[in-house]
Amino acid sequence: MKTTAIILAAGQGRRMGSDVAKQFLLLSGRPVLYYTLKNFEESIVDEIILVTGEGQEEYCQKEIVDAYGFSKVKKIVPGGKERYHSVAKGLDAIDDDIRDTDMESKESTGENQNPSSCRYVLIHDGARPFAAPEMIKRGILAVQKYDACVVGMPVKDTIKISDEEGFAADTPKRSLVWQIQTPQVFECSLIKKAYKELLLREEELLGKGIAITDDAMVVELLLGKRVKLVEGSYHNIKLTTPEDLKIAEALLDT
Repeated sequence: MKTTAIILAAGQGRRMGSDVAKQFLLLSGRPVLYYTLKNFEESIVDEIILVTGEGQEEYCQKEIVDAYGFSKVKKIVPGGKERYHSVAKGLDAIDDDIRDTDMESKESTGENQNPSSCRYVLIHDGARPFAAPEMIKRGILAVQKYDACVVGMPVKDTIKISDEEGFAADTPKRSLVWQIQTPQVFECSLIKKAYKELLLREEELLGKGIAITDDAMVVELLLGKRVKLVEGSYHNIKLTTPEDLKIAEALLDT
């Protein structure tokens, strides 16, 4: 049962207000990406594919992967224009023997025919440095039962849905509302099929004003697959603004 983690580190981080991409900003003297990769290196995943900005591959290899001895990083590939393009690049980077996974053979036999093929894929944002190995394990255990799952946490605040004019239009039941995080974990052939369909229908979806914001949405929207919610952590924040960096520094000190 081979598991592959795709770590997305191709973002520009414009809201961070820095000339340095947020995944390379320093936390306690080390890049944000170091902490992200360290968690996966110490987890039960078998290998990591790192997706970086175009032209950053050599830097990541020398200054992060080699410098800190991350042996599970098997490939570093350039990302694409949007997040979902980068995910697709990561999926394409999975080796040929992994790509031969067949959904129908899995359903009929309960196992992939090739024991060296990738059974499960974890997709994670490189700017989330606090996804602990225990959380990663929870996702992997859940995907073995449900084929598609995401980590997240119930929201603490009341959520309002607004109308087009900015007025409150609905108040969903708080106990049913979750804030979604990564990693998002899928049976390999399932997520590859979903992304193949996404790229085929990209222009159609854009024309309808449908923005793809996470991987679970691709599976839900294009394959009609239900996605299981799995407990993550309130510490599993995504670093987006300068205030998030201050919170991350505080979390490292705890």
